[in-house]
Amino acid sequence: MSDIDLEGYTPSKDEDFMNPRQKAYFRAKLEDWKNEILSGAKTTITNLQSESDNHPDLVDRASAESDKALELRTRDRQRKLISKIDAALRRIDEGTYGYCDETGEPIGLGRLQARPTATLSLEAQERHERNERIVRDD
Repeated sequence: MSDIDLEGYTPSKDEDFMNPRQKAYFRAKLEDWKNEILSGAKTTITNLQSESDNHPDLVDRASAESDKALELRTRDRQRKLISKIDAALRRIDEGTYGYCDETGEPIGLGRLQARPTATLSLEAQERHERNERIVRDD
């Protein structure tokens, strides 16, 4: 699929859903996103290793610790996101990417553009969230 030209390409409703070009487009989008996250994680590791937090002032030390904790929580969320990206890439390989896990219907290009790791159509996601709220409220 690497021989497919994606320069200036945006998936359109006027073409067959999840045709080879769309699959290549979303694969590239997911791989770029993953690489961006991994690059950021390497920067975080480098920053955390190089910072010598010898802050004599308690407020400065607390602030630095708070910043580190926030950065680590962010990286943990991104680590979880990488597993979702990897799962989406597997679905592309399996031919199930872009189709709702619940209904089997196409998820829709707009939703995939906004959330390339989506596994549910908008309707199925809304149903899922309503059910979660009902369970949580009980």
